[in-house]
Amino acid sequence: MAIRHRTRTEPVDELRRAIDCLPKATRRAMLEGVRAGERIIAGAYVDGSGGVCPMLAAHRRGARTNFLSFARAWDRFTRARRRARDATTRELDILARQLESSLMSEDDLHLDRAIVEHRQLVMRRVRAQADPTGEIRARRLRVSSSRAPARALQSAAAACGAGAERRPHTAPEAADREALGAASS
Repeated sequence: MAIRHRTRTEPVDELRRAIDCLPKATRRAMLEGVRAGERIIAGAYVDGSGGVCPMLAAHRRGARTNFLSFARAWDRFTRARRRARDATTRELDILARQLESSLMSEDDLHLDRAIVEHRQLVMRRVRAQADPTGEIRARRLRVSSSRAPARALQSAAAACGAGAERRPHTAPEAADREALGAASS
């Protein structure tokens, strides 16, 4: 029997998913709180000496969101146990980068939508310029040879894409040859 390894979700991936689920206003407010130099902690909502979790920092800046999965993901990421502690500079840098990345990816969605709309408009314009009236236009083929009828048919067939396949030449049977010989004499 094969040994199955249990795949464990990385704490930073779990944190990113929780951040992506937050409303945009909450992510912005949280980023402002982290950048403002407010004392951010891990393992609790507040501590007795003025430290706050990132969610409370967002609350203080007007984003009134209560999102328990973010708090759990933050505590797992920081490996905070039941005791509050200051978040390290590294943890705060990662949180800020994840928040920035999440905000930028959402802004890219709006840009992607604008690009798609632009391409659709360009295609409509190209179609309108190619045939503005909806009429079918055709030109006569010019033939400048002494064998005009034969070449005209060949060039018309080539323009239409026809004539690519050729019928194999079959030799007339003996009875047909005799009939042809009698008719010519």
